[in-house]
Amino acid sequence: MTTEPVEAPGTGQASRTGQTGQASPTGQALGCRPEDEVHTIATVAREFGVTHRTIRFYEDRGLIAPLRRGTQRLYRPRDRVRLGLILRGKRLGFDLEQIRRIVDMYDQEVGERGQMQYLLDQIALRRAELEQRRRDIEQTLAELDAVERRCLDSEIGRTLGSSQPSSSSSPS
Repeated sequence: MTTEPVEAPGTGQASRTGQTGQASPTGQALGCRPEDEVHTIATVAREFGVTHRTIRFYEDRGLIAPLRRGTQRLYRPRDRVRLGLILRGKRLGFDLEQIRRIVDMYDQEVGERGQMQYLLDQIALRRAELEQRRRDIEQTLAELDAVERRCLDSEIGRTLGSSQPSSSSSPS
């Protein structure tokens, strides 16, 4: 049975059809495997809560490569998994090159173990960066509290402080 992506009648969504020409509204042809299922950019954007422009941006950067039928983009399960990995990577604070490396490992034969180790290494680095930022923020807040206390303890500060409540969020 040959399959070809076409628009499902009345849905505006791409689907795969077999010789019978019957397609389900989800884009999967009756009797076809789930890995043959394709979705339009609108469906994928809605599913992931992103704009069409975001998806095209990742396509332009070579992170995803949908099938094309004329000007229509058709996203396979592989593309949707890759997009999910990209968006997760962005949420975790990885840059596009780090994400590209992780996502590209998804396609390698041995990929899963190598991808997992790389991801674990990147998580450790990202965690260390964030913990350092937290320490820097805590130190900056402590310094601001000290400067604020010195200002309020000065003669002018006592005059100002008696007319305004303290903005310090930390107990002295």
